[in-house]
Amino acid sequence: MSQCTAAMPLPKEISFVTFDVYGTLIDWESGAYDAFAKEAEKDGYTLSRDELVPLFLEIQQEIKGGSYELYAEVLRRTAVQISRQLGWPLEPSRSGFLPDSVKRWPPFKETNTQLERLAKKYELGLISNIDDKLLGETRRHFKADFDLVVTAQQVRSYKPDPAHFKECERRMGSKKGWVHVASSYYYDVEPCIKAKIPVIWVNRHKEPLDPSQKKPTAEVRTLLEAAKLLGVA
Repeated sequence: MSQCTAAMPLPKEISFVTFDVYGTLIDWESGAYDAFAKEAEKDGYTLSRDELVPLFLEIQQEIKGGSYELYAEVLRRTAVQISRQLGWPLEPSRSGFLPDSVKRWPPFKETNTQLERLAKKYELGLISNIDDKLLGETRRHFKADFDLVVTAQQVRSYKPDPAHFKECERRMGSKKGWVHVASSYYYDVEPCIKAKIPVIWVNRHKEPLDPSQKKPTAEVRTLLEAAKLLGVA
């Protein structure tokens, strides 16, 4: 399929806007790196962010592709595997530092401003590859309320499996007027394109698409740009 094939256009009447959380609203890269750096420092190790982030993405994708387990456990396994690959022999009993750090992962500076603007006009939802407890800790960073929340724990699977999106549609009662906003092409944009859900890709890192990848409904660099497209900024 050629790259010029776009996803569903934005609805004329938008009523519901959902968001992926980590990478879209929350700066997980800074949060996870800080947690790893602090823990490794206890053992006299220094870790490179440029090395850690791609490894984190790769190992997470592999673990989430297996049978479902709580995200806190996925994070513990991620911590152990990353430390091994980086030559830092972390005791598995200490791997809880990573799920414990999620509550400190910061929102992007623009997150609360744009969520509050959007909340005045639309119903808002969260669709996240996380468990309910960890998401509850993250939600303390947000000032806006959410009308709908779908987690991996609730559907017992991880995106890009379509279960999150099917459950979201079931609770809304329709796909009409729904737009999803997300930063991960793999976990969010691709399944939305397959399910014919309009999707705004917040491509913070200017990732290029290869010719075999379909374009999202729209591509932006920031949440502010997404809010402008949705008519609130």
